[in-house]
Amino acid sequence: MNSSSSNLETRSLLDELSSFNKGGLFDFGHPLLNRIAESFVKAAGIGAVQAVSREAYFTAIESSTGLDNTGGMPPEVSGAKKNRLPGLRGETSSKSLEAMVKHTGKESLQWGLAAGIYSGLTYGLKEARGAHDWKNSVIAGAITGATLALTSEDSSHEQIVQCAITGAAISTAANLLTGIF
Repeated sequence: MNSSSSNLETRSLLDELSSFNKGGLFDFGHPLLNRIAESFVKAAGIGAVQAVSREAYFTAIESSTGLDNTGGMPPEVSGAKKNRLPGLRGETSSKSLEAMVKHTGKESLQWGLAAGIYSGLTYGLKEARGAHDWKNSVIAGAITGATLALTSEDSSHEQIVQCAITGAAISTAANLLTGIF
């Protein structure tokens, strides 16, 4: 065996994961594009896992308590059933699988869109202004929140404004609390 193949065999999972931070997943020739693409892919993966795990949770709850029975679950959990994967209870398993894949794809896209926009805006504003501060976070959070509101099926003017304010508040709080924790 040559030394390069034995080196690959001895690399641990931790070594593999830490190498992502050094080189990155993508190289599109510009740091802004690399950052947007990496943020999008990572967050889209999280969105997919979240959508599938939520459906698995509600399926398990329904099977243990019976269909359409809250089984003593708190209202915030039983009310969340309305946000489940639409059409999952199709006539055939292929329709159910198709509905799950479509909803998971949509949720992945929303998570990736949010991460890509926010990451790209914070990077771009930092480069344009020469500073990374709470002002960049306010602008990036507001634009990201408004964009996410536009991806919902029934977005209203009020919802867009609320999401922009929420995005600005959350990202500013995260920026300000970064140094504390």
